[in-house]
Amino acid sequence: MNIDFKKYFPALTDQQVEQLVQLQPLYADWNSKINVVSRQDVENLLERHVLHSLCIAHEFSFNPDAQVLDLGTGGGFPGVPLAIMFPETRFTLVDSIGKKIKVVEEVSAALGLTNIKAIHGRAESLKMAGQFDFVVTRAVAQLPQLLLWCQHLIKKKHSHAYPNGLIALKGGDISGEVDAMPGKNKDYIEIMPIREFIPMEFFAEKYIVYVQG
Repeated sequence: MNIDFKKYFPALTDQQVEQLVQLQPLYADWNSKINVVSRQDVENLLERHVLHSLCIAHEFSFNPDAQVLDLGTGGGFPGVPLAIMFPETRFTLVDSIGKKIKVVEEVSAALGLTNIKAIHGRAESLKMAGQFDFVVTRAVAQLPQLLLWCQHLIKKKHSHAYPNGLIALKGGDISGEVDAMPGKNKDYIEIMPIREFIPMEFFAEKYIVYVQG
């Protein structure tokens, strides 16, 4: 499936669009060696993984030299597309599965991305307290668990339009997760339906959830 990335993100350069499009054959090749994503998702990678990842950039802009952690990145989502979108922002992509981190490293090298650092490890064992402006994540865990894992990793000093915090791509009925959040955090949650700016069927029940750190 072809995606007109500039339709939704007109500030993208031709080089950035080319890098995004190259993700399709790169991941198809790696998926034939390592099970990074499902076969159906490989065939629809530009929509279901790349465009989905970029949705964060519709609501959030990251400053040059900002530090963003992609927690449980898998094969590189949402971190790799966001690193293409924000080439001067520094992204750290973490996953507990070593072979998926290897894919992140190889894809980053193939595209010439120099703003990605890939780490093989678990979220709860990261010794990087207070180093990140934002933590982004996609289909990793429920919101209370995510907050528990990442809260100590977020910088206290803010330098963006949104205060530093967690940005999670979520799908389906998330009301139970939101209700389970600690009381002090419930006042600092924003839920942004993706269908409001990308009216495609895949995004009908997809959301960006922001929790202030």
